[in-house]
Amino acid sequence: MQRRKIGDFTVQAIQAGGQRLDGGAMFGVVPKPLWEKRIPADERNRIQLGMRCLLIEHPSGLVLIDTGAGNKENAKFKDIYGIENEGADGATMLEDGLKEIGVAPADIAIVINTHLHFDHAGGNTRTRPNGSLEITFPNATYVVRRGEYDFALHPNERTAASYFERNYAPLEAADKLELVAREKQIVKGIRVVPTPGHTPFHQSILIESGGERAFYLGDLVPTHAHLPLPWIMGYDVEPLVTLETKRRILKQAVDEEWLLLFEHDAIVPWGRIEHDGKAYRLMDGEA
Repeated sequence: MQRRKIGDFTVQAIQAGGQRLDGGAMFGVVPKPLWEKRIPADERNRIQLGMRCLLIEHPSGLVLIDTGAGNKENAKFKDIYGIENEGADGATMLEDGLKEIGVAPADIAIVINTHLHFDHAGGNTRTRPNGSLEITFPNATYVVRRGEYDFALHPNERTAASYFERNYAPLEAADKLELVAREKQIVKGIRVVPTPGHTPFHQSILIESGGERAFYLGDLVPTHAHLPLPWIMGYDVEPLVTLETKRRILKQAVDEEWLLLFEHDAIVPWGRIEHDGKAYRLMDGEA
């Protein structure tokens, strides 16, 4: 876990586990001799990733951004995707991290999902010891883009491997979903911003307080190695849309000196960026 202030807000970056995915898939058309200089691959060509969730201490209540992979998948699934997120006594590393800072699942007021892929929304629900399913954060409202929810409910042959209804359908049944259609302030200083490309209805989160701005990127820029505009994941459904979204967001991040938060970076939780004349990169001292 890492802690810092963003204006008047205290935020905790909680590593909800590790994940290893194929490096070629993570970097799309970028050749391996280039990307492996930044993140080396293992013997199975997988690179080490994180699943970094963000807890914001807000006057309106605790806000949690994304929930990791959860506890519902079997050993074969975890081996395929390199997921290591088991905590103590059947809990996940996210739940253990919250417990370490004195937060119980029932204390969370709002959960915001950037999108509904299993490594971002798997912790929305959890399996009880008896095998039944329950909502992990029972008192929270879960904020999801309406288009993303519809997209997740109607997957195709390419997207079905990432969307599991057990991660989000129980929220609608329990009237826990808030579906948003566009950019919206959820509570004062926390705003969801459409950032399409990875999925058509992906959203990121802008945090504003005390004259400071931070931007939780989700899968728009999953690690700091993905800062160059054409370094886009093969997983992205609309890569050319991702390119234009990155162009817009990263320019604004430089112009307004945003702190960027990287969800999948195993090492770098956040940093400010600059454009060196060729590409965007972390500013010196930020890595």
